[in-house]
Amino acid sequence: MSHVEDSVTHAEDADDQPPEGFQGTRQRWTLGRIGSFALLAVGGVVFLFPFWYMLVGSLQAAPDTTVAGAFPTPGNLTFANYADIDARVDLLKTLLNSSIFTIGVIITTLVLGLLAGYALAVLEFRGRGLVFGIVLISLVLPFQLLMIPLYVLVVRTYGLADSYLGMILPFGVNATAVFIFRQFFRSLPKDLFEAARIDGATELQILARLAIPMARPAILTAILVTFIGPWNEFLWPFLITKDASMQPLAVALANYITTISARAANPFGAILAGATVLAIPAVVLFLAFQRHFLSTDIGSATKG
Repeated sequence: MSHVEDSVTHAEDADDQPPEGFQGTRQRWTLGRIGSFALLAVGGVVFLFPFWYMLVGSLQAAPDTTVAGAFPTPGNLTFANYADIDARVDLLKTLLNSSIFTIGVIITTLVLGLLAGYALAVLEFRGRGLVFGIVLISLVLPFQLLMIPLYVLVVRTYGLADSYLGMILPFGVNATAVFIFRQFFRSLPKDLFEAARIDGATELQILARLAIPMARPAILTAILVTFIGPWNEFLWPFLITKDASMQPLAVALANYITTISARAANPFGAILAGATVLAIPAVVLFLAFQRHFLSTDIGSATKG
């Protein structure tokens, strides 16, 4: 009887022990995770260092253009650089100009992009493939190639120099946004649109009541992709805005660097202060909406 009990005990002990090689695999997996986190941490530090350096440099009373300037002493921090550049550039006015320019581009991009993306994805018409091919080709054409004819058309033909509409028009149609909406609408079940048509809905009603409510992830992605372009755009607003009161922040900062910064008490800090003001809205927008990019409402729309 004791031999049987010993055999059972040894069998249970063997079952409790991990398989051979399990400990080594688990150790390698743990080391791999640590290595991955360490690599990501190093990459994050390298990526964020320029932003940190810009922020710290904008707060320095005495400029330090070396790497040591990223680690200032508390006594060397001040908001005087922001006051100095605001006195010379008028940050609020230029921020307002940038906001109007950017919001106008976003609105026109969403309206035209949703209409074009829906038509290319859902509607059947002759030449649809050709139109989509032209959209893709426009993605690889540099804006500088079209700048001269656009300048002649917008400024000389329409007389829209020094106006918000003149800044917005060339960016009103965003091929990237059209592509995003087209791909999203193609991923929706066609039965949804067919059922709506059977119920008597027009295409605009289907777009407004069915397609757009489900396209929130695509809309948010298009907003972020579109926002970066006009908010940081310099060359086109620089060409058509000669009046300083109409210039967006990117153009005003460039003019400040070339004409005024040499007379500032701390030109290095003032320039970084302006760059920080320009970068903050883009960073805030990304942090606010990043969690929505991977979400989708398609599943909830197709249930039942």
